[in-house]
Amino acid sequence: MTVLEQLNKEKIMAMIRGVHPDAADRTVEALAQGGIRFIEVTTNTEGVYALIERWRKTYDRDLIVGAGTVLDVEMAKQAIASGAQFMVSPNLDEEVIAYGAIHHIDVYPGVMTPTEIVRAIKFGAKAVKVFPTGSLGGASYLKEIRGPLNNIPMIASGSVGLNNIREILHAGAFAVGMGGSLVKRDWIESGNFSAIQRLAKELVHVVAEERATH
Repeated sequence: MTVLEQLNKEKIMAMIRGVHPDAADRTVEALAQGGIRFIEVTTNTEGVYALIERWRKTYDRDLIVGAGTVLDVEMAKQAIASGAQFMVSPNLDEEVIAYGAIHHIDVYPGVMTPTEIVRAIKFGAKAVKVFPTGSLGGASYLKEIRGPLNNIPMIASGSVGLNNIREILHAGAFAVGMGGSLVKRDWIESGNFSAIQRLAKELVHVVAEERATH
């Protein structure tokens, strides 16, 4: 099964950004125990490449670990060298997509408009990150844009949480990216990693229910 196929099955990609390495380790442990299988750690996180390398070894086949906020080829090189299994960016960069393709690593670029979505696929992206989904209109925007472009896998990212994940999936999201709505800053700062684990379990349960009814 390819990384993209596994993402379509799991549906949830948890994003860790700007968390201290020690807290990041505990966060990933909580997410894994809660059933999350896709982890994106952004390049503006302290020790990001060491984290990717460590999690790849620690969790082996239990997690699929990727690099987020990959803005240029140099970042892509470091991410792949550290063992990233996929890369995500907030923007559309042809060179990053091409570099990923050469190394057989999926790149999911951030896009907003139909033009950007189609360009990303032409450049070689296998899926796109529709970002920021919340600001664009949420499920209604996703549903409308998928009308003419329903053959393109779209990862909804931005303002996706337990309150609207069903609606986003019903609108046709291939998967969802979840940052602060799952990896809550106040929980991390207070050491409440069990709350992250519980929320992860709830979200995974929602996905399982959706899978069972469709």
